[in-house]
Formats: sequence, C-alpha cells, structure tokens
Amino acid sequence: MNDEIVVKDSNGTVLSDGDSVTLIKDLKVKGTSVTLKRGTLVKNIRLGDDEDLIECNVDKVKGLVLRTEFLKKA
Repeated sequence: MNDEIVVKDSNGTVLSDGDSVTLIKDLKVKGTSVTLKRGTLVKNIRLGDDEDLIECNVDKVKGLVLRTEFLKKA
C-alpha cells in the first residue's frame, strides 16, 4: 500500500520539498492587504499532508499556504 502523497502543480508536474514555483494568477492574501502578483517566484516550498496545498514564505508574508492549482514549477 502506497501512502505517499504526490503533489502536482497546475500543469501536472510533480513538486517536491525545496522546489521553486511561480504564481499563474494574482492572489489576495486573506487577513492582509497584500496581493501576490502573477509571475511571483516562490522559493523553497514545503509539502504538507494535503496534495492540494503547499507551505511557503514570501517577502511580505511568512507561513503562507497556497493551493497548487495556482502554481507552476519554475
């Protein structure tokens, strides 16, 4: 039985810890006035327990969780 979670970006490319991804859509960050712009590079992502979510830090926001449907591998 294979319990390993496979996390894929919007194009179906497999992501792993430490990868860099690019946003494919402008995203408003809940609880802040920050909007992350399309094309923003997010470095050193961390995979969690959910295949649809990744954790990362961006310049203005730490401990951010992003949906993989809005990302593509850089």
